[in-house]
Amino acid sequence: MSNADKNDYENVIFARPDIMVDRSTHFCPGCGHGIIQRLVGEALEELKLHERAICIGSIGCTVTAYEYYKVDGMEAPHGRAPAVATAIKRCRPNLVPFSIQGDGDLASIGTAEIVHAAARGEKITIIFANNATYGMTGGQLAPTTLMGMYSSSTPDGRNAAQSGFPIRVSEMLATLDGPAYIARVAVNSPANVRKAGKAINLAFRTQLAGLGFAMVEVLSMCPINWKVEPVDAPEWMVKNMIPQFPLGEFKVLPAVAALKKADRE
Repeated sequence: MSNADKNDYENVIFARPDIMVDRSTHFCPGCGHGIIQRLVGEALEELKLHERAICIGSIGCTVTAYEYYKVDGMEAPHGRAPAVATAIKRCRPNLVPFSIQGDGDLASIGTAEIVHAAARGEKITIIFANNATYGMTGGQLAPTTLMGMYSSSTPDGRNAAQSGFPIRVSEMLATLDGPAYIARVAVNSPANVRKAGKAINLAFRTQLAGLGFAMVEVLSMCPINWKVEPVDAPEWMVKNMIPQFPLGEFKVLPAVAALKKADRE
């Protein structure tokens, strides 16, 4: 390495993880999904999972998640990513299957899949992107759509009599005995992005340690379907989404807590 190249290398403070493909994302301006993809890539890189990770894409805005990483990947039927991840992990325990799923995929048609995978304590990692809408198909009502929130299928806003109440997936799964780690984070600010990265990293290490099912729910911006400017979406999340979906850890087994403690020491 020449002195000039060495100086350039030493001056780099932020770069694309090598495990990620050098390409632009397909997400809309202001969408938080690109940040989630990046955080997953950073975790895969740090944990050196180049040869072991299997990315499972499902239907929705995250359908082509596997195209962003230099790891093996495959596509699952709508809502069935946890079942596919389960099959991979049971047949090849040395592999590290993970999925990135949206709320329409995971919390609607895939509800039974995620609940039973969690109840069984499957040793897989799930990244759940919650933007309170069906982002890819036109902004219809999702299981996580907020009360009073407009959608293309609830033009007068969501009301309980017609559509019920939003589902808090993390709290629901945390009541089960199978999960080892359940957390909800957000990507609306630099501080929250850092916390989200730590949670995602811990979810993968939970699988690597064989401790059980791990899911990180990530609140993500969707300016297009929220009908707000991209620059205003992070604050909209603070005022509207976080009160309905509070951030925090909802299930942390003692063995997972020990992994966290080791980070601090």
